[in-house]
Order: sequence, then C-alpha cells, then structure tokens
Amino acid sequence: MITLSKALGDARRQHLAIGHFNVSDLVALKAVTEAARELKVPVIVGTSEGERKFFGVRDVAAMVASLRERLDLPIFLNADHTHSLEGAVEAATAGYDMIGFDASTNPLETNINLTKQAVDAVKSVNPQIIVEGELGNIGSGSEIHDTVPESSRILTTSEDAKRFAEATRVDVLAPAVGNMHGLLKTMISGSVKSASTSAASRKSRPPRDCPSPSTVDREPTTTISEERYRPGSRLSTSTPKCASLGDGVSRRHWRRAPTK
Repeated sequence: MITLSKALGDARRQHLAIGHFNVSDLVALKAVTEAARELKVPVIVGTSEGERKFFGVRDVAAMVASLRERLDLPIFLNADHTHSLEGAVEAATAGYDMIGFDASTNPLETNINLTKQAVDAVKSVNPQIIVEGELGNIGSGSEIHDTVPESSRILTTSEDAKRFAEATRVDVLAPAVGNMHGLLKTMISGSVKSASTSAASRKSRPPRDCPSPSTVDREPTTTISEERYRPGSRLSTSTPKCASLGDGVSRRHWRRAPTK
C-alpha cells in the first residue's frame, strides 16, 4: 500500500484533493471508507483528541488498518488537532499516518519551538509519518458561535508562514486564511446570506429545467485540513446550463442524483 506522502504527491501532480473526514464512531468510519471504496479514491480519516479519547487511540488505528487491508484501499489516519507532545507520540506509536500538531494559540516563537519538538519526536518513531503544523488561530472545535470570533480575522502572513515552515520542517502547513472552526447560529437558521449575495442569487437563478438543490447530489466542502480543499471527484461540468446556481454566488456545482 502506498504511503500518505506518495498519495499527497500524486494528488498534487494531478491537481486533485484527498478528502479528510473526522469520525467519532464506527458508523461514521464505515460511511467514510465505503464512500471512498465506491469512488475508488484515497481518503484520510481524522480523529481529534476528544474523538481519540472516546474511540481509543490504538482501537481506531487497528480498525483503520483492518479496513485498509480488507478494502485494499489507501485509507490514512490523522491525529487531528493534537495539542501535546505526548499525544503526538502516542498517536505515532499507535500507527497513525499523520499528526496534525496544533500549537497555534501560542505566540509565534513558542509555536515554532513546540512544533519543531513534535516533528523531531514523531519522525523518530516513524520518518514516513506526515506532520502538519498550524499557524494562526482558526479554532479547533465544533462549537456554535453567536458571532465570528475575532481570532479568525487575524490572517497568517507569507513571511510568518515561510519562517514557520523552514524552522519546524513540517510536511504540511495549515495557515489561517479567513476560515474558522464551528458554525454560526445564522448558518443554522439560514439567515447568514448578505444582501449582496441575495441580490446576486435573484439575478442568477438556474433555468427552469434545472434540478433544484433538494433533488440533486450536493458536494460537501471538507478539507484535508479545515482550510485546504474542496473535493471535486463527483462535480459535473458537462452540463453548462445547469452547472451552477449563479457565477455571482459561488462556483459550487450540482448534478442529478443517480437513479437506483
């Protein structure tokens, strides 16, 4: 089976993305891996510190290893948002393919020092493990917020990103680019749209013969790290009349759900 490093390299050369999905129980794990099997694509399964505590670090590693062998599919495991050196080493020892080390709430120098320690410790366990560092505060939970946290408005600068990457030697960098963890209450109620977005939506409705969002397959926006990608393996651009719900609104595409 290929390594995660090889899978990421292949994806980059082919201008593709590898989906990352957090799971906290066997039902979600089975759903993610079965979808990857159906689509014949590699996938990254993520478990946060809380999810690992619930699941069991060695337990989820064993389950992913078993599914990888049974399905003969590149299924990789990421220790998402790991805040301690001990947690990083524990996941690496258990057989995780990737450690997402997150010391981003600390000042830059402290973040660099802690992340470098994590890189050295994890690579000493297995040099092939991918280590991700996080720079800039985007949060790490799934809370419901009343307003956008002020911390999410502070973006990572290119100078800090370059310095961080060179000093820590991380394999993957997760910078703050304006995104955030969790949801706003207005997202749940459906009132998050701005006046300009609503106006653009009215001007660019799909033709009457196009399917409505409720009757089509919708592609989720998910990431290898929260800020990193949008999977596109099932997007359809072959029907330009119904390709989008308005270029002024978004580039998200729709296609009819397959008939069973």
